[in-house]
Amino acid sequence: MQSRTALRQRVHTPYRRAAARRILRTMDAMPARPFDPLAAVRSPAEPGFDLLLAGTVFQDIIFTGLPHGPEPGTEIWSDGMGSCPGGVANQAIAAARLGLRTGLAAAFGDDGYGDFNWKILSNQEHVDLSLSRRVPGWHSPVTVSLCVDQDRSLVTHGHSAPVTNSELIGKPPKALAGIAELGLEMETWARAAHASGVKLFGDVGWDPSGEWAPVRLENLKYFYAFLPNQREAMAFTGKDNPWSALYALADRVPVAVVTLGAQGAMAVDSETGEEEWVPSLPVKAHDPTGAGDCFDAAFIVGTLAGWPLGDRLRFANLCASLAVQEVGGSLAAPGWGDIADWWKRANARPERQTSQWLRRFGFLADIIEDVPLAAQRRAAATIAHLSDA
Repeated sequence: MQSRTALRQRVHTPYRRAAARRILRTMDAMPARPFDPLAAVRSPAEPGFDLLLAGTVFQDIIFTGLPHGPEPGTEIWSDGMGSCPGGVANQAIAAARLGLRTGLAAAFGDDGYGDFNWKILSNQEHVDLSLSRRVPGWHSPVTVSLCVDQDRSLVTHGHSAPVTNSELIGKPPKALAGIAELGLEMETWARAAHASGVKLFGDVGWDPSGEWAPVRLENLKYFYAFLPNQREAMAFTGKDNPWSALYALADRVPVAVVTLGAQGAMAVDSETGEEEWVPSLPVKAHDPTGAGDCFDAAFIVGTLAGWPLGDRLRFANLCASLAVQEVGGSLAAPGWGDIADWWKRANARPERQTSQWLRRFGFLADIIEDVPLAAQRRAAATIAHLSDA
């Protein structure tokens, strides 16, 4: 029988080699000239953020390729593992990789996880942390994501931050858009941002009580758009199908979006009169962690750039599909370099002339022409020396 040490060496060696290759690519991950998707609608020198976010940054530890969920008294091995900033950092990194000038307000612990997450966000991903703060004596929240059968379960530990988002932000800086949680009460910073003309995109976290209090929908009056998944949309509205839930939300918010997982996404833009359903791309999902955050960031890019609703949904679906094929969370968020690579691969296929899928993404042709060869791509963010698979 093989020794436990020999087994560990046999299991980990190929993944360490793969990790080494990814880390070498990371050295060139940040482009000398980042692609700016909003260059046509605002000057690069214009003050303020494209997107302002506030929330909790978790240390995510992600295990992928598990044969089944863990059972009491047993040990199982995963095919892959990654460690990266999570929580609100998923959205911040996804937006920054797509070229949005992103500002994040969050509390960071003074532990090793806090050091790591701050460095990755600020130095590697170029997220502006001027509104964030290191908190002495407070440890970073941690989430372990276990990916089984193209879904994931989460185990989380943490304590509430000793400083609120509104205390961190104060008077909101100038921004084109912001992401805020649809809660029982709107945070002070979000109300102030709405009053100053910031387009707020609504996010919603898991409700462990199972109540999904519909009174929260009253706060949609502060939002420009709301982007729940179908389960959340039906729970909030009391409807038994996602279409009815979408229409109920569209009565309350200018842009209502309901994501449908493998079935794509649908939306209503009451300001333009557009209504669209766009299917997902047919890809093999490796890890869904953070895919919704990539979808939201991409949809915001398309919205701020003034794209039609259908193109916004198609682009968001594309970014989410590129994310689920990689190790999840912020590790998987695609940059414009990844999108350009996908476009070139798709157009190199013999069936490209008759591909209905490719025709739906024809709007990307002119955009991709402006994406530099050195545009940002995914980066390997991991605490363990060479543990990223």
